Amino acid sequence: MTTPNGNPATWILPLFLGLGALGLGFAVEKLLVARFRKAVLGRFPWKWLEILLSAFRGIAFLWISLAGAHWVLLSLVLRPEVYASFQKALVVAFIFSITLVTARFASGIVDFHVKRSETLLPATSLFATLTQLAVFILGLLILFQTLGIAITPVLTAFGVGGLAVALALQDTLANLFAGLHVLASRQIRAGDFVSLEGGEDGYVDDITWRNTTIRTLEETMVVVPNARLSSSLVHNYSLPGGDLRFNVEVGVSYASDLEHVEQVAMDVARDVQKTVEGADGTFEPWLRYTRFADSSINFRIYLQARDYFPQYLIRHEFIKRLHRAFGKEGIEIPFPIRTVVFPKKHS
Repeated sequence: MTTPNGNPATWILPLFLGLGALGLGFAVEKLLVARFRKAVLGRFPWKWLEILLSAFRGIAFLWISLAGAHWVLLSLVLRPEVYASFQKALVVAFIFSITLVTARFASGIVDFHVKRSETLLPATSLFATLTQLAVFILGLLILFQTLGIAITPVLTAFGVGGLAVALALQDTLANLFAGLHVLASRQIRAGDFVSLEGGEDGYVDDITWRNTTIRTLEETMVVVPNARLSSSLVHNYSLPGGDLRFNVEVGVSYASDLEHVEQVAMDVARDVQKTVEGADGTFEPWLRYTRFADSSINFRIYLQARDYFPQYLIRHEFIKRLHRAFGKEGIEIPFPIRTVVFPKKHS
């Protein structure tokens, strides 16, 4: 082979081959592959098949483009060393595409089984990320072997440099192992409502290899490093069960008939538990008098919500209905009263 001259005609065929491969790849990916995927899943709605077809997303375009690049190389007149370099680049791209498909499929299967067996493993993206990382490392080793790079010296270098890497990435590794510890303990799961020692609270959205994201009630995201999460005092409102029990404190006048007060308050509480959205309709409210306050006799009535957030609506409705019921029954909720006594002056 010789180096091509500057005649533009020598580049016309390679140019058309390249453009044709790109156009064909785009058409196949957008038209044929999409229709094939829809037809197959419509007939065989299997989850593993859906994951497999999703793993090949964009791969048809890449493979057809690589084939076009190969034919472009064959149509050019290049020096042997240049041709060999381009061929190696095509091999690298092909191995990368196989690794990408494998990583997508493996992580999809892991994610599917984790979510299906959530009683054994929490449903987070950390396991899928670790699966992808393992597949990419394996693909890199295969690539080294294909290119003729000895793997043993590479592994030896990794072993020697492992300590230096661990020291350089100690914060990252600390967050990774803290995330694994949090998941293994199952004390914090995706979907739980938690309150952190620093005052942050919200629903756990995901636990990744580096941090945990918490979605607050104001619909903002709080990103907490896993190492800090594992070492902080965390109040998990979703454990041990999903229901949340809370109380509302009320005060009534000292002149009130406490038996009557208890009956009216319990009737209102039962009605709220059975009619308000988010309340646990099977829960039986209970009331306990707590103390003689300065201006009232106080009691607490306990209600239960199916999750953390509905408690606000339940509390809201209970206070409104109890105030209306007390008004009808003539039960007084007293204002704070202070009696000021002036000492008598002695003549």
